Amino acid sequence: MVAPKKGKNASAPSRPGRSLALILIAIVALTGGMFASGHTTPRLGIDLAGGTSITLRAVPEAGQESAINKTNMDTAVDIMERRVNGLGVSEAEVQTQGDRNIIVNIPKGTNSEEARQQVGTTAKLYFRPVVATELSGANATGSPSPSATGNPSDKASDKATDGQDKATDEGGASSTPSDAASASATGQGRAASDALKADPSPSATASDGASPSPSGSAAGDAKLQQQYAALDCTKAADRAKAGDGSKPGDSMVACGQNSQGQWQKYVLGPASVDGTDIDKSEAVLNTQTGAGWTVTMKFTDAGGKKFADITGKLAKNQSPQNQFAIVLDNEVVSDPYVSQALTGGSAEISGNFDQEEAQGLANMLSYGALPLTFKEDSVTTVTAALGGEQLKAGLIAGAIGLVLVVLYLLIYYRGLSFIAVTSLLVSAGLTYVIMSLLGPTIGFALNLPAVCGAIVAIGITADSFIVYFERVRDEIREGRTLRPAVERAWPRARRTILVSDFVSFLAAAVLFIVTVGKVQGFAFTLGLTTLLDVVVVFLFTKPLLTLMARRKFFASGHKWSGLDPKSLGAKPPLRRARRTSRPAGPVDPKEA
Repeated sequence: MVAPKKGKNASAPSRPGRSLALILIAIVALTGGMFASGHTTPRLGIDLAGGTSITLRAVPEAGQESAINKTNMDTAVDIMERRVNGLGVSEAEVQTQGDRNIIVNIPKGTNSEEARQQVGTTAKLYFRPVVATELSGANATGSPSPSATGNPSDKASDKATDGQDKATDEGGASSTPSDAASASATGQGRAASDALKADPSPSATASDGASPSPSGSAAGDAKLQQQYAALDCTKAADRAKAGDGSKPGDSMVACGQNSQGQWQKYVLGPASVDGTDIDKSEAVLNTQTGAGWTVTMKFTDAGGKKFADITGKLAKNQSPQNQFAIVLDNEVVSDPYVSQALTGGSAEISGNFDQEEAQGLANMLSYGALPLTFKEDSVTTVTAALGGEQLKAGLIAGAIGLVLVVLYLLIYYRGLSFIAVTSLLVSAGLTYVIMSLLGPTIGFALNLPAVCGAIVAIGITADSFIVYFERVRDEIREGRTLRPAVERAWPRARRTILVSDFVSFLAAAVLFIVTVGKVQGFAFTLGLTTLLDVVVVFLFTKPLLTLMARRKFFASGHKWSGLDPKSLGAKPPLRRARRTSRPAGPVDPKEA
């Protein structure tokens, strides 16, 4: 006898206990992580927690409309983020909107007027000679005077890991120091906040008769010495104040980071070259000399003369006073060294750059010379009280929607509503815990559109349960008992649920990509809850219904179970008619 083949919809033996144990372990692990991190509530966005939202519009000078492009707008966003973070604001949002607007959202607890001044002004970029530099904070071995040099204990390790960055004539003449011993520690540059800083030799001093700045040595300024000794660049407050009030013609103190992410402090001479003296800056892959990614600078006629003059003076000095610092908004972003005057009107900064780092530094240099300013289009202040009222209204709307869904489930599905409501609670709990964890990890903030996305998700999640329940009820109408009906209904319900959730997730993904600002919060929440719907249905709802089908209340089709065959209009079980065996022989015509 040949055993009948299983149909393609036949399900493998179900192990609901394993699925329920798996999701229980995930819930416990995520909840434990939430309490361990100390972030037990979702981070609220500016519209709920209160704060200031600033809309800035890029305005080019006459004839320079092409200056407003994606590269320059992205660079402006990066600069504004650095400025706002310098105020000690770790939760600010800076992003482009359209092709010429930038939105800056600053949460409560920040001086909004100071923030407006920081983000609304044009970038200030200068080239300043380095007078002295050393590691700052806990890694520093002391507080030398501005004429002193770096920390010798860190020199060896920095030299072993950092590539030498140098400024050269773009025509090919290298500015490598002629005295390798005196310039054993070199200036090293990277882009933006990942700048590689100098590790000066402890014996390096300025050469006789060569002043690092036109107006004389900064080492003789007692006030500057005090500022340098007191400066701790590991503290955000000190970094924000470093160089405050200094004019281009003044010496100043500043901060920057080296390749190991350590903060260094600097004494810098008066500005010798302005950012507007740069005509063009690009990131270039130099394959001829094997230097890798480099940053080229082309100066204006006046800027080329200034650069040649300062590099000629710096070349006579020993490290670190043969370095010039590229200073953006009072922070050192690169500090290459020179050993000869660069007179060609152009220069190249080389070192251990990758493409992203080189492009970042090139953008910084270009942006300092762009005829691009920003005008305030609007400044909106959202108070915490108003945000609380909006959140309260959103939660009330969500609660009303949830109550209506539960009432519908109770009336229509009766006992099955227990499974649906329990699944909704599991989905809500997972959503809450994950949102609480996403706040400190990726900066996710729950704003009003995100709350709307969570409310919409209630309907999406309930719809998945309804699809499955209706498939089970259809099987019962066909005359099957509950346990096989649960298993036979699952493959068809599963396909429908996956297709529906895929469409919802695709819509959320497209909305997240093509929109900006708060609408992305709606899209992100919708996508997250859609994924969680799949997890809950597969690992909780289906296994729970499988277990409930083994209980007499459901298996017997109790009238309050929601699975009563009589109320569902079930057909009687299909039975085959039994044929009686007859002896072989002629058939009586009457019987026929």
